[in-house]
Parts: sequence; structure tokens; C-alpha cells
Amino acid sequence: MSYSATSTLTMSGEQQSFTLKIEKEHEHRSQRVKSLDFHPTKPWILTSLHSGTICIWNYQSQVIEKSINVTESPVRSAKFVAREQWIVAGADDKFIRVYKFNSDEKIKEFEAHTDYIRSITVHPTLPYVLSASDDTLIKLWDWEKDWACAQVFEGHSHYVMQVAFNPRDTNTFASASLDCTVKIWDLGTRTPTFTLEAHSKGVNCVDFFANSDKAYLISGSDDHDVKVCHHNSILCLQSRRIGFLFSF
Repeated sequence: MSYSATSTLTMSGEQQSFTLKIEKEHEHRSQRVKSLDFHPTKPWILTSLHSGTICIWNYQSQVIEKSINVTESPVRSAKFVAREQWIVAGADDKFIRVYKFNSDEKIKEFEAHTDYIRSITVHPTLPYVLSASDDTLIKLWDWEKDWACAQVFEGHSHYVMQVAFNPRDTNTFASASLDCTVKIWDLGTRTPTFTLEAHSKGVNCVDFFANSDKAYLISGSDDHDVKVCHHNSILCLQSRRIGFLFSF
């Protein structure tokens, strides 16, 4: 079954309509969904819930393959580590937990931050996980060294809402913060290499997308704007105004 929905966006003062086609709709009574992640090879979607549970959905059979009660606190971010057959989850209780998704076995649990963990992302090739927190810090964890903290990144002055690796240069990553900035970082440097002040209110989300040989940043903010920028330029290429953006 498929569905369609029409939405409106504003660009340069002009409203434009677009239609989204929803191929499948999954419905399950749960607490608020805080994050989603796709498995790279299996037909799985990983969801983390406000209730403290993580679930693996099979989008082909439309059933829940697995449900793990992680904590009593909201789990705001969870990611597959497919090459290790793991799930890594960060929660409001400040802990990161790691599970084998084939057996539900918890293989690691440690206090990672002094405040809520907002975002987790996994390095595409190296044994690294980045975590971002309301304590304004970003931390790099090395699972080959028993999840030792390999680096702490400082520079934001408010909650860090999301982190994302650059697919064109995996030695760099971006962060979004409620201090109204997007920052670019190198893995070996504690402070940001570049700060993008593209929004007038807090930035809730950021990600890279690749086009030909270039990588671009897309960011979304409480100022209702979605902006596309060069990752090393203060110039934004496109700006879209929408009704609202979600904050985790």
C-alpha cells in the first residue's frame, strides 16, 4: 500500500508545493521515536524510543524483529555497527551501551557524558564512535581500546544536537548546536577548524551529502530554515523555509 501527502515550503518569499509518496507505513504503539537508523544490508530500521527501548523493524515483513529494554531514560540516539553486528545507544542517563543485535547481549556500558546524550555516529571504517551531549562536548570513543575516550572536542556553548562524518573526508565531521552554529572538526584537533553561522536560532540537525566530487552540508534550525552550504564556506547555496523542525 502506498500513500501520498502534499506539503508546502517557502523559498525567497514564494510558496512552493511538493508531493511525497509514502511507499509503506509502519504502525506500532510506542513512546516517542527519538532516532532512526537503517542497516546497510538487512531490511532493518533501528528505532530508539523515549521509553528507553530500542527496536529493530523489518520493513519488508513489517514486524518487529527485536526489542531491547536499554534503560528507564529516553534513548535519543542509536546506531547499527554492522561490521561488528552491534547496536550502540546513547541515553539521557548519560550512558552509552553496546549490544550484539543477534543475541541481545550487552557487551559494554559506560558513563560517557555529564548530561543527556543527543547524538551518536559511527565512523565508516575506523573503530570509532562519536557522541554529542547537552554538556556541550563531543567525544570520540575507540572500541578497539575497550571504548577508551580518544579525544574530547570543545567549542560549542550550548547543547550539541547532532554529529555527522564527512563521507568525502572521514577524518572530518560536522556538529549542530543550539548555540546557532554548525562547526567542522578534524579528528586530531580539539577545537573546530571552521564555524558556520548560518542560522538565527538553535541548529537541531546536520548531515553531509555528496554530489560528484564535493560534499555539502545540510542543516535544520529552530529559525524554520533548512540550508545547504559548502562545508568550508560561509556562503549558503540554498535556503528553504518550512513550518517547523523537530528537536530531539
